[in-house]
Amino acid sequence: MSTEDQRAPRSLAAALRARDDASLSALLRARPDLITPVPTDLTQLATRAGTRASVVRALERLDRFALQTAEALAVAGDPATYAELLGLMAGDTRDQAVVDALPGALATLREQALVWGDEGSLRLVRTARELLAPSAQHPSPTGLGPSVREATAGMSPGRIQELVATAGLPSTHDSVSAVGALTALFTHRKKMTALLATAPADSVDVLKRLMWGPPYGQVTADPAARLRWLLDRGLLLPTAPGTVVLPREVALHLREGRAHRTAEPVPPTVEAVATHRPQVVDSTAAGQAYTTLATVEELLKDWHEGGPAVLRAGGLSVRDLKRTAVALDVSEPMAAFWIELAYAAGLLASDGEADERYAATPEYDEWLERPPADRWAQLAQAWLAATRTSGVVGGRDLKERALSALGPGLDRSAAPEVRHRVLTLLAGLPEGAAPDPEAVLARLRWERPLRGPQGPQGDDDLRSRLARWTLTEAELLGVTGRGALSAHGRALLGARPAPKPATAAAQADPTGPGDKLPAPHRAAAAGPPAMPLSPPEQAVATAAAARLLTPLLPEPLDHVLLQADLTAVAPGPLRRPLADVLSVLADVESKGGATVYRFTPGSVRRALDAGRSASDLHAFLTEHSRTPVPQPLAYLIDDVARRHGHLRVGAASAYVRCDDDALLNEIIADKRAAALRLRRLAPTVLATLADPATLLEGLRAMGFAPAAESAEGDVLITRAHAHRTPPRTAPEPVPDGPPVPDTTLLTAAIRAIRAGDLAATTPRKPTEDAAPLAPGELPRTSSAETLATMQAAVLTGEALWIGYVNAEGTASQRVIAPVRVEGGFVTAYDHTADEVRTYPLHRITGVAELAND
Repeated sequence: MSTEDQRAPRSLAAALRARDDASLSALLRARPDLITPVPTDLTQLATRAGTRASVVRALERLDRFALQTAEALAVAGDPATYAELLGLMAGDTRDQAVVDALPGALATLREQALVWGDEGSLRLVRTARELLAPSAQHPSPTGLGPSVREATAGMSPGRIQELVATAGLPSTHDSVSAVGALTALFTHRKKMTALLATAPADSVDVLKRLMWGPPYGQVTADPAARLRWLLDRGLLLPTAPGTVVLPREVALHLREGRAHRTAEPVPPTVEAVATHRPQVVDSTAAGQAYTTLATVEELLKDWHEGGPAVLRAGGLSVRDLKRTAVALDVSEPMAAFWIELAYAAGLLASDGEADERYAATPEYDEWLERPPADRWAQLAQAWLAATRTSGVVGGRDLKERALSALGPGLDRSAAPEVRHRVLTLLAGLPEGAAPDPEAVLARLRWERPLRGPQGPQGDDDLRSRLARWTLTEAELLGVTGRGALSAHGRALLGARPAPKPATAAAQADPTGPGDKLPAPHRAAAAGPPAMPLSPPEQAVATAAAARLLTPLLPEPLDHVLLQADLTAVAPGPLRRPLADVLSVLADVESKGGATVYRFTPGSVRRALDAGRSASDLHAFLTEHSRTPVPQPLAYLIDDVARRHGHLRVGAASAYVRCDDDALLNEIIADKRAAALRLRRLAPTVLATLADPATLLEGLRAMGFAPAAESAEGDVLITRAHAHRTPPRTAPEPVPDGPPVPDTTLLTAAIRAIRAGDLAATTPRKPTEDAAPLAPGELPRTSSAETLATMQAAVLTGEALWIGYVNAEGTASQRVIAPVRVEGGFVTAYDHTADEVRTYPLHRITGVAELAND
């Protein structure tokens, strides 16, 4: 055996054993499911890396070219050489782009432990081969069928000899050599070209229809001449009655050696379709950010006294969603987005009462007191990490149940990753550049083909829909402006400043040089991190985004412009005390860059009901108006105040009292009062069976301005009651598999795996009586033998191999050098843990001496 053969790994475990700590760390980061729980040694790590669930998850995270490379290995020999793999990927023409990119794709598969072995013996993990190799039940993505050997496995020896003879090959003594001769013919380019040159044109057309897949076809009991010619020479082989298949070797010859119709070594370019000045992008995004704050405030103000009821199954009813959409003046999908955003940020929750309703949380009151940029940053951070997806509201779950806003079933674990990746692609463009949405979707499909569309009409797959929603929601939130990523949006990702291309070549490829790197290194070349930030890192990035947004947001104003048509114009955002009072005193008529408020008798009465007097209102308007108070507005306030409280309504069931009996006569005479069924109890008192609230509404509808009074005869001041839920935490995102381990955990895990592997692979002295132990099996000795061996090792200073079961019942193997044995315990230097430890003797299953070498 050559020295090179001795160095070649014989198994995946051996290949992992040859890796350094940095390589193992990269594997565990790429496949975090392998570290949950931490494997005891490298053999267990290799076994776990080959399980079906783990392999499927790893394949789903490959980009298209790496996946094509794995698919090519699945149809190659086992093991395959690098030259064979290159031929399958680049074809006979040796596509230079494929030649350049293949080492990177192979490095990705090696890093993720899907491929092991050197270039002379590349092996795809068995489970991956089973998933990707062609079969009748599961055709290969390459469109290739079984090999000649596989297709002829059940064929009679006589029939195989007939195929060999008809193909012009000498007969053989056994079927194995006959199949080998046929395979050699089909893989020989010149001989196959000569054979097909003699084929009828119709026969060649049949082969061409099957060569790109699917490779199976149907034939009758009496095939046509063009099919008979192919069947007689083994160019089509029967697999079942009435079914034939094109052998893999024949298809590869017709394809000029390529396993795929089109190899895609380079990702689709995300090009800019429009470019704006960065200042315009940032200003537009800042305007949307301010609109976000105003919309969330308006939503929670609408639910100030207690929002809609919670459905029995959870969530918001369709009717309440429509009502909220009307109140916010948005579409229902947009209303669902704003509701879910407030919920994700912890500003909204259910109150947990018997008559459960939605309401603002105490966190909302704290949120209102923060600077506008910090409030926006909190919403943006919550959106970026949320797995709840408002876009699926109105759809159906797997049990055909309707999905409602704030209800169960809205979590999509892939949402944070897709949002981060979409924004990362935008961050890779020059400042002010807006991409084509279809180019972004094409890039995402290349990066995760198994999670993308499975056919030509795959635009509705979840990942594409999440990407479309991300682009829309980022614009609504103000993360982007005019389709381009803003400066504060870039900071939210923790990204470096955008690239500024200086050459025409750079402008033609705005995605940057990272796209041409091998997959493992591609993300590192981009500005933002390859993966979402950790919570501490995200907090720093969010604070940076708030700092960049602060100077772009308008300063709140302390004044309005009063007009003679009973309106007030707020030319910008108002300070909170002014906005709160004005929202009671007037009704919002229109929104936009400037908000228009209208004063009506009803709105003025509302302010008087809240405890304000006419003089208070005059002073307030004089103080906060840059224009004189118009005379019509002053008259309106005085007129409503003069009549306000002239009538008093209390509980009889309800009564009306007034010192002016003529006014009571006017009420009784009014036909509109018939429904109230009023009757006079005294010259200044009317009574009714209606409750006070109904009586108040009825009189106000008739144009009067009654005031409610208490049992003591005092006027009741009506203020909005702020209903709040008990303290609630924001909903936790549903993770997409195990979290990526941090550096501390990786270091500890790799150390533990190495230690366990050392104990499992250290050579032992052979014993005459004991049978050899299977890999991973613990040594078994009696208590007396264990004690004697330990005491002898203390005297000689030799190391021992022990089996140990801890207090939780977990078994492990260790290599120790005993120092002291007393009191039922052994104190020893543990080579696997690299420290001195003490072990109870009764927990040691057995002991064995190590080999001298």
